[in-house]
Amino acid sequence: MQWETISFEKRDRIAILTLNKPETLNALTFKMGEEITQVINDLRHDREARVLIITGQGRSFSSGGDLRSTFDMYNDPPAQAQQNAFNFYKSFLSIRDLEIPTIAVIHGHTIGAGLCLAMACDMIIASTATKISMSFIKVGINPGMGGTYFLPRLIGTAKAMEMCLLGEAIDAQEALRIGLINYVVEPEQLMDFSLDFAGRIADNPPIAARLIKKSIYQGLNKDLDEVLTFESFAQVICSSTRDMKEAIAAFKEKRPPSFKGD
Repeated sequence: MQWETISFEKRDRIAILTLNKPETLNALTFKMGEEITQVINDLRHDREARVLIITGQGRSFSSGGDLRSTFDMYNDPPAQAQQNAFNFYKSFLSIRDLEIPTIAVIHGHTIGAGLCLAMACDMIIASTATKISMSFIKVGINPGMGGTYFLPRLIGTAKAMEMCLLGEAIDAQEALRIGLINYVVEPEQLMDFSLDFAGRIADNPPIAARLIKKSIYQGLNKDLDEVLTFESFAQVICSSTRDMKEAIAAFKEKRPPSFKGD
């Protein structure tokens, strides 16, 4: 399929979605959101893909929302403007609908809504040259696109307040220290490291991986008994798969397992 604002490829079991408007530092637009939603919808029915990487072409992951289009949407009457903003957010956050693990691979400027898109992924790997900012306050607006949902869950309330109220950039090492990202990698090693990391996840049983992802997110919003109920359900599901039988056989035979996803 021909894309205007993104590119998409699959390398074996790893899907790679790239924001592809380097001339704007991959600023997020309505069109880009529509194309990302289409990719996500396709991936939801793709039983071969086991991990999604989302990254950016050029010098940056994303400079945030495209100021012209995002500010224009507030020219409508308030109720319509709110719906416009909501639709914009949801198109990018469709990535949260995926059952497979997702990894944001970020570099350069990862700002505002661009950071929100990265935080919507399950894990983040950053280049040492990454600059990260919740910059919304610098243009006089409240954070959007889930920023006030994701950030305190990742780094705690006080630190999230600091990042949102200052709007100042932090580097990758500071982001690692506060728990915002998983790894910091030299720029020339970033994609190789990320593909290897994704490959190690993809080597594991995909049904179990999807259920683990769901279980962890449910655990953030449910009480212990509700989590235990889902965990016991998920373990029963996994116990009926051929992948679990393969894991046991491989352990007994002292060989690497080969998981087929069934």
